[in-house]
Amino acid sequence: MSIGLLIIRLVIGLSFVGHGAQKLFGWFGGYGIKGTGQWMESIGIKPGATMAFLAGLAEFAGGLLFALGLLTPLAGIMIAATMIVAIAKVHGPNGFWATQNGYELNLILIAVAIGIALTGPGQYALDAVLF
Repeated sequence: MSIGLLIIRLVIGLSFVGHGAQKLFGWFGGYGIKGTGQWMESIGIKPGATMAFLAGLAEFAGGLLFALGLLTPLAGIMIAATMIVAIAKVHGPNGFWATQNGYELNLILIAVAIGIALTGPGQYALDAVLF
């Protein structure tokens, strides 16, 4: 079971690290704080640069904590919070299905993040070693 939880944490966590790095640093084809902030302002999230920084930080730090299995409940909340905002501001009006740019994937990621936060990160996690 712990190997399965480790795989889930690594895939989801490192994916969020990448998305956060796109927003914060412009890595992996991202637009950095300035570009992401401009996009956020265009969809009504203001102030754009500040919100881009906070979203990027939540994704980067939450993803890193999730992958490491460190402070896992906090990491799950950070990941889920960014997905809730994505549903509310971008994907929700498009319906459920991802093929229509809906919230299907966001909801799956929320379920994974909260599920792991509630059940624990498994044996191969820093939480298991430290706490």
